Amino acid sequence: MTSTAAPASRRVEPLLTGWAFAPVELPSTAGWEDVAAAGEQVALPHTWNAVDGQAGGEYRRGRSTYARLVSAETGDVETWVEFAGVNSSAEIYLGGLLLARHDGGYSTFRVNLTEGLADGAATLLVIVDNAANDRVYPQQADFTFYGGIYRDVHLITVGREHFTLSEHGGPGLTITPKLDGDRAEVALRAGVAGPATGVATGVRFTVDGEADLIVPVVDGEANASVSIEHVRRWHGLRDPHLYTARAELLAGGTVLDAVELRFGCREFAVDPQRGFLLNGEEYPLRGVSRHQDREGVGNVITEEMKQEDLGLLKELGATTVRLAHYQHDQRFYDLCDEAGLVVWAEIPQITVFLPGATENARDQLTELIVQNRHHASIISWGLSNEITLAGSGEDVLAAHRELNDLAHELDPTRLTAMANLFLLETDHPLVGLPDVMSYNLYFGWYVGEVGDNDTWLDDFHAAFPEIAIGLAEYGADANVQFQSAAPEKGDYTEGYQALYHEHMLAMIDERPWLWATHVWNLADFGSAGRDEGGQAGRNQKGLVSFDRTVRKDAFYLYKAAWSSEPFVHIAGRRRAERAEDATEVIVYSNQGEVALSVDGVEVGTVSGIRAFRFNVPLSGEHEITARSGGLSDTIALRKVDEVSAASVMPTTTIANWFDEAELPSPAGYFSVRDSLADIKQSEDGARVIASVLEAVSTSRGEVGQGVEIPPAMQAIVDRMSVENLIRQAGGVPIEAVAALNSRLNLIAK
Repeated sequence: MTSTAAPASRRVEPLLTGWAFAPVELPSTAGWEDVAAAGEQVALPHTWNAVDGQAGGEYRRGRSTYARLVSAETGDVETWVEFAGVNSSAEIYLGGLLLARHDGGYSTFRVNLTEGLADGAATLLVIVDNAANDRVYPQQADFTFYGGIYRDVHLITVGREHFTLSEHGGPGLTITPKLDGDRAEVALRAGVAGPATGVATGVRFTVDGEADLIVPVVDGEANASVSIEHVRRWHGLRDPHLYTARAELLAGGTVLDAVELRFGCREFAVDPQRGFLLNGEEYPLRGVSRHQDREGVGNVITEEMKQEDLGLLKELGATTVRLAHYQHDQRFYDLCDEAGLVVWAEIPQITVFLPGATENARDQLTELIVQNRHHASIISWGLSNEITLAGSGEDVLAAHRELNDLAHELDPTRLTAMANLFLLETDHPLVGLPDVMSYNLYFGWYVGEVGDNDTWLDDFHAAFPEIAIGLAEYGADANVQFQSAAPEKGDYTEGYQALYHEHMLAMIDERPWLWATHVWNLADFGSAGRDEGGQAGRNQKGLVSFDRTVRKDAFYLYKAAWSSEPFVHIAGRRRAERAEDATEVIVYSNQGEVALSVDGVEVGTVSGIRAFRFNVPLSGEHEITARSGGLSDTIALRKVDEVSAASVMPTTTIANWFDEAELPSPAGYFSVRDSLADIKQSEDGARVIASVLEAVSTSRGEVGQGVEIPPAMQAIVDRMSVENLIRQAGGVPIEAVAALNSRLNLIAK
């Protein structure tokens, strides 16, 4: 059937230029000139925290004003404005009148401007607020809450009868495929808005331009079912095939409105013993997490930047990405659909449970699901991240039960998930509440040793074999400026990060029952509250740098594990100056054998998997080349008497003092060099340790109150020496350490 588009059919226009911005709240009646006079002219997307949000310490969180003159055609049409992301709360005014409020900085929302544009034009004024409060998530987290209208804005013009624009920012079209062998039955639902006396006669549904089916509109919606014979399944990286569903609102042969969505047909499941299954096949989910921000621009991310992040994921060979800790831009979910990446999507209910924000968590979850349930890549809805830091009482449990039920009601086809803080007891009711769950484990970085990850996961799997467990986060910070011949935990060197991940990769390989594992993080990201590792305002656990220009050595380790693209990479190239007489050269590659030459002379060939190690004497300047088949990589090394101080992280006063001080350790008596476990075996020692821990908790204020350490975690902590705990915790005065050591010296072993 041939159809023609009516003048009132949908038009979508970008609304990115011509804006004025003022870093203050102005009256709702302010005009464009008033806002420009108080600030500046800007183009969207825009954030006011691109610089201070990445500098460390305080950054401006408060109310700001945006304004633009908006004009629209008059007549039998409606005009809507669509915001893809405004952080974190917005008030929308037109001609001085409040039209809408929206709480939540990461989801799409729309506002009907029609009545205010009856005269053809008016000033659109947006008050944006990212100030701290107790009613909108997130409020406390390890990332910067950049304020602004930081994603695209569009003006949408539709006829009075159109596919709904007011359903939680969703597309107005719901697609639910169900597979049965080589056949798929696709349920299609379109929401229709308009006057009861409208002219619409029905909705035409098609899939890939076929299965032309026209159905009537009943009670504001049209429903149909379309069969796909010999269906081509969406199968991750191997075959990310997508279909296109189209809905057309008809008045006889005229198209009043139309909407298209792409979708995929796939089945998946999680088995506590076999891990993730895609279309009935074991399909290990091994990948990374991603924050959206970038150095120098904050959360204002261009298409090229999104494509670059996707390219990094594809280069790694990752099969999954956790898009944390909030709803990402719609375009990035599209890119994951196209690339075949399996996605964990989530809302920013994070770190500290806010009783006053329970409704906001419901709203953000509703928007996340309604706006994104057509994406083939998404397999789970994350309910929260490390939400039990300040407690895990009945109110937290009740709120999560409600969210879990809501997610299943809105989308019964996908899993619910949680990322749990490692302090959460493994037998807590929250652990078994969602369909699947993962833990954030940082043994080997924040606490304990890297091998403690193995023990913790094995103990969990043995105790709860019926629960599917994964790793939602694991990682170690690395500043590529810092290098060491003997990298160790806490030194922020590129070398320690790589060694840490070597262990984690091997550990994961041996545990196929881990349903999903996500490195924290793809790239370094802004975290205004941090000042560590030689870099303020930044979390440096990324496999690539904040600006994406530097791939750290650990990036190539994962590429060696996951990618089929042949390569060799010599690690440690940024440690070009070395003081040792003989040095270890590490090569990462996905080839089975690597040869190394020094100054053109081959010194050895090593067979193995991922990491290949060679011992190389140093006497001057050398050219080091690794080869495998036709592949090669070359670096330069130079023998020096002493490495530059700039390549070593400046140590704290307390760390230097530990290294230089001669703390008394009398034979037969305790000292800070002993482990907590040994000291606590003595009643007097246990009392001393208890008093110290109480003092530390009190000094931390509210954050330190009510934090309970599970027995499994306590056992790991107890294996550490008091000295190492103090080094790691920081902030303990030297005098207090000396006094503690003196007290311990009086207690016999």
